[in-house]
Amino acid sequence: MSRIIAGAAGGHPLKSVPGDATRPTTDRVKEALFSRLESWDILSGARVLDLFAGSGSLGIETASRGARQVVLVEQAPKAVAVCQHNAALVNKVLKTTTVTVQRGTVDSVLDGYYNSVSGVPSKTFDVVLLDPPYPLTEEELAITLEKISKILAEDATVIIERSARSPEPLWPGSLEKFADKKYGETHLWFAEPV
Repeated sequence: MSRIIAGAAGGHPLKSVPGDATRPTTDRVKEALFSRLESWDILSGARVLDLFAGSGSLGIETASRGARQVVLVEQAPKAVAVCQHNAALVNKVLKTTTVTVQRGTVDSVLDGYYNSVSGVPSKTFDVVLLDPPYPLTEEELAITLEKISKILAEDATVIIERSARSPEPLWPGSLEKFADKKYGETHLWFAEPV
């Protein structure tokens, strides 16, 4: 069973998505990731977008650690139900509606946040977390990254979790990798707007 590691809701258990369609981020990787993010002091007051959210554990961890707005995006009905349950739990602990769930494909949600006619995003985010399914091709991921780059705040950070066997993402010209780290079978990539 997964749990919220630290912050205001630290220690609370999180519901997991039944079956093997999602792969939860291990506590070891979560601890390392959030230790790094906290050392950069980017979570307090941040607007966070958690794409391919699964159970929502990464986005919920940011809420527990001080993010002011977290949107969990998930398409699979079972995962959406788990996200809603976990969001309700952390919102109750925090006594505010910090975490919301948006059902839909990642690309359709991203398209909804950016008006291609005016060229102005309807929302911007400080932190974007992506844990895409392994079958997602590098080309599909590159298209998603291009869409993400249009809704980022000036000093935003994008974090991608992939298999250690996956190649480096194909970064669009609007994003630049500034760090990466392997943890066993997991590889984390960090990027920022150019």
